[in-house]
Amino acid sequence: MNTITPFTPRQSRSVEHLIAGVATSDGAGVKLTRVLTGKLQQRLNPFLMLDAFGSDNPDDYIAGFPDHPHRGFETITYMLAGRMRHRDSAGHEGLLGDGGVQWMTAGRGVIHSEIPEQK
Repeated sequence: MNTITPFTPRQSRSVEHLIAGVATSDGAGVKLTRVLTGKLQQRLNPFLMLDAFGSDNPDDYIAGFPDHPHRGFETITYMLAGRMRHRDSAGHEGLLGDGGVQWMTAGRGVIHSEIPEQK
């Protein structure tokens, strides 16, 4: 029988460095904060992007991320709150809700979209 042993750190760790995100936009004009940029991106290779977005104004995000290609990497979308509709050229479709996670492997290539939905 396998027993799961919880991880207990031997000592607490301090925060090494606070990173201020950069306000930008992506997709169809979604206003977001890009945390992984420049020298930090080089340091955290192979990670490409780390973005956060959230607003009380639907105009800041509702157009979402229409069809766009990916190849040779994986994307992870984690929804803290809200709803995001995902569709891709492989025929997959799903709705991410509060606390939902979607992991997509692009492999040789895929075209996908992620569009926020109102509740």
